Amino acid sequence: MDPCPFVRLIIESLALKLPSSPTKPAGPGVHPSATPCYAKLKLTNFPSQTALIPLCTSDPSSSSSPDSSTSSAGFHLDPSTLRRLSSKPLLTLKVSVFTGRMGRTCGVPCSKLLGSVKMSINVGGAGAQSKPSVYYNGWMKLAGSAGPDKPVAKLHAVVRSEPDPRFVFQFGGEPECSPVVFQIQENIRQPVFSCKFSADRNNRSRSLPSDFTMGGNKGWVRTFSGEREKSGRERKGWMIMIHDLSGSAVAAASMITPFVPSPGSDRVSRSNPGAWLILRPNGPSVSSWKPWGRLEAWRERGPVDGLGYRFALVTDSGLTSGVPIAEGTMSVKRGGQFCIDNARKDSVLSLVLPVRGFVMGSSVEAEGKVSKPMVQVGVRHVTCMADAALFVALSAAIDLSMDACRLFSRKLRKELCPDEQDSLS
Repeated sequence: MDPCPFVRLIIESLALKLPSSPTKPAGPGVHPSATPCYAKLKLTNFPSQTALIPLCTSDPSSSSSPDSSTSSAGFHLDPSTLRRLSSKPLLTLKVSVFTGRMGRTCGVPCSKLLGSVKMSINVGGAGAQSKPSVYYNGWMKLAGSAGPDKPVAKLHAVVRSEPDPRFVFQFGGEPECSPVVFQIQENIRQPVFSCKFSADRNNRSRSLPSDFTMGGNKGWVRTFSGEREKSGRERKGWMIMIHDLSGSAVAAASMITPFVPSPGSDRVSRSNPGAWLILRPNGPSVSSWKPWGRLEAWRERGPVDGLGYRFALVTDSGLTSGVPIAEGTMSVKRGGQFCIDNARKDSVLSLVLPVRGFVMGSSVEAEGKVSKPMVQVGVRHVTCMADAALFVALSAAIDLSMDACRLFSRKLRKELCPDEQDSLS
């Protein structure tokens, strides 16, 4: 498998020096003495990002590195962006610093612009794709932070890039239609996996085969058999198997906890989410599988109607000892991106994934839209095709969760409820 070139632009070691402490309180959510300010980072043709900025306690006139700092998530430059930058390599990064807390109260911003800096970054050419580069490292004066002949605030930042090659896959159709999965490399689409979706509402083992075993770990079996059968409306028994080109099963996603509406409601609640297991073969036997991850999903309430999710890597001790590595919400109306990223040194992922950097990302279409998930997997997290297949199975599970969390007052497509179709025939 050949990866696609990606470049990660990283903005880190952010810190602020003020001539005097800001008089406006930071407000709830931000500690007034440690982080009274935040920054909006805007890169040409990219959505803006936000990062908290700690105050530097050293002498304002000192040019030494900050004694405390923070970093943003950074920006990902994909192959199409890199091709565009090969002819016009300059990008503009604008960092605007605000005092006070983020958000609005009664429509009025809770923060005030302190000042901003602009940096021109040359990330064009093959160099950025093959070796790390540093563009800025030091203190910069914030424009507009003070009047004439007055001391100005200063911002410290390190702006650098590093190669971040990834394998890119795309489903040839919606996961419930059992499509082929292609690997994408520039303009080449090569089939690498096939999918087999099934939905059996009558399977007590939550769509696991009758001869399914967990490699001798009876704790997992107790977890399955201990689940109480729920009566009434529920979505259960969904499973998607991932096969390699030889036809061997290399990964699977199995719905182990049904998606059930909360009492008096037509939505799956956060307090009672549906769940999937992401499985990998446990030895040569196709009937023996080992759990790799657990995905929970629900329908969020609030101002944004969203799909809530939580993903954890599982351990040999059982479901309750999983290590959570991704949690968030994406809009049901607009869709979004499911992402696992191990960029930060203090990330919980560092405990289970020693290699830092981007892990995987998958596109999720809005509810009711045709979905052909695009999956990106960091090269450093793939040692064989079976590793990549796990991320493909996880991508299918998060995509199918958008359907599983659809309001129960609305019907699903026929592929997702074949038993109902059979009863009508």
